[in-house]
Amino acid sequence: MALSGCTSSFFEEDPDVSESDDGDEDDEPLTDHPYTAPPQIVYLADQGYESTLRTVSARHELVTEEASGGPFELPEVWAWQADDLEPSVPGPIYRMEEGETFELTYDNDHTRPHTVHVHAVGKVWDDDGAPVTNRDRVGAGESHTYTLEGDVPGTHVYHCHYQTHNHLDMGMYGIIRVDPEGYEPPDREYFLTLRDWDTRLHEQNAGGDADYSPTDRSSDAYTINGRSAPSTFHPELGSPLIVSAGETVRLHIANNGYESHPFHTHGHRFTVVEKDGSPIPESAQYDEDVVNIAPAERFTLEFEADADPGIYPAHCHKVHHVTTNGSYPGGMATAIVYEEAMETEEFGEIMDDAGYEG
Repeated sequence: MALSGCTSSFFEEDPDVSESDDGDEDDEPLTDHPYTAPPQIVYLADQGYESTLRTVSARHELVTEEASGGPFELPEVWAWQADDLEPSVPGPIYRMEEGETFELTYDNDHTRPHTVHVHAVGKVWDDDGAPVTNRDRVGAGESHTYTLEGDVPGTHVYHCHYQTHNHLDMGMYGIIRVDPEGYEPPDREYFLTLRDWDTRLHEQNAGGDADYSPTDRSSDAYTINGRSAPSTFHPELGSPLIVSAGETVRLHIANNGYESHPFHTHGHRFTVVEKDGSPIPESAQYDEDVVNIAPAERFTLEFEADADPGIYPAHCHKVHHVTTNGSYPGGMATAIVYEEAMETEEFGEIMDDAGYEG
């Protein structure tokens, strides 16, 4: 799984840092699972507030083969698959309206027991998806329908809560968004999920010889919406925040990892308008450019695209989190990209790095 040599001048390896190459680059892949797709938004109103969710064993590209430094992939993840969509890591972004009821059927045709636990929203005890207390789980070949109330507007997370220390780490996480009554969307709106990984777990589950223990977990890869830079800059596979001058941008950002991540924006100061579904009063809002996001925390940030039109990094400010398998730059970094800057030479080079041909 070691990173191959980079081709871009920006993504060249640091000659003072030894490459963590285990010599296995020419080996056959550990699995032949299908690849994941980027997460998609499921508008629940369009399908009667019903959805069926499954778990699929898949391969997951943190950095694609076409990108500089790629490929770098996890040979096995357990991806959520909603309805007729492709499996993805993170899982689908469920979007509903305040006051509605959502019936989520989990149809488990995977090989292991799983559950679906959703933060914040109302549910009966049996639908909490936490077998450590309600003693319930959805075994292989079984099905369960969770009834979820849209009674807490805001951005929330969901994940498997069976053997959570491994199942969450294997990719079984996602976002559910409950829009408050009378919600007025901004000019641009984005969802980002931050995640840190110990890739030994995925190699071990794929049948490799990695030695992994949750008590000795050590992150070596970092992602935004399941991708690491430079794939994060890819307009179709990644998570660039594309804006136009003068627009209002709202960013729903969640941490489904194990570590805290101080998220920083260049060139723009934002206000936090929601935390864990609770609106922040205007009197408590202030301009800032770093917000620390702990595991399971969710923030909604709002900013104006009022900078000199260009391309501005947005990244975790624990600098080693902007690495992939020890190589910098990589990991948890994307950018605020002005449409007005998309014809520049710099943007073209970034797209080359990301493997995007347009």
